Amino acid sequence: MKLLIATRNRHKLSELRQLFDFPGLLLVAADEVSGLPEDVVEDAETFAGNALKKAWELCRASGLWTMADDSGLEVLALGNAPGVYSARYAGEHCSYADNNAKLLRELTGVTDRRARFRCVIALCAPDGREWTEAGDCRGVILDAERGSQGFGYDPLFVPEGFDRTFAELDAETKNSISHRGNAMRRAAARWGGLLAEAALRQA
Repeated sequence: MKLLIATRNRHKLSELRQLFDFPGLLLVAADEVSGLPEDVVEDAETFAGNALKKAWELCRASGLWTMADDSGLEVLALGNAPGVYSARYAGEHCSYADNNAKLLRELTGVTDRRARFRCVIALCAPDGREWTEAGDCRGVILDAERGSQGFGYDPLFVPEGFDRTFAELDAETKNSISHRGNAMRRAAARWGGLLAEAALRQA
């Protein structure tokens, strides 16, 4: 059975293929299936809403079981902003540097720098059923960027239990504690039997 992953990111697909290595299940990326929309407008007010919207649009277009995710940064002192606007915090078509600069401006003089990265993964079946799983990673926001690995807010975020930013950690360490890694592992544990059963029925 094909499981459509709503991404064109090969790194993310590789991660998921390792976690969702179940009998009869073949994971395919969005660019491997014809007739899919190029982009899905992420206008929901929650990570779960955006993840489900992406999953449902591609599920309906393809007729395949579909998985999608949405993630972002929540800063406690900013009322959990930027949240679902993480990718466009400084405006449409902004850069990572623009977003980081705005975040630092908003936190000027703020001593409570607690934050968390959140990720929600959604799974949709062609028969109308849907499921979600979430993961997070808590930490603090620095007052200046450190590190050159990763992307987005990674140079500003130090996860709990570490003295290095996400941008200073190697990929293996980051993935072992990240919000997306946690959500993926939880989803694989919860949905493995369900997907294996569906694959068996289609065999």
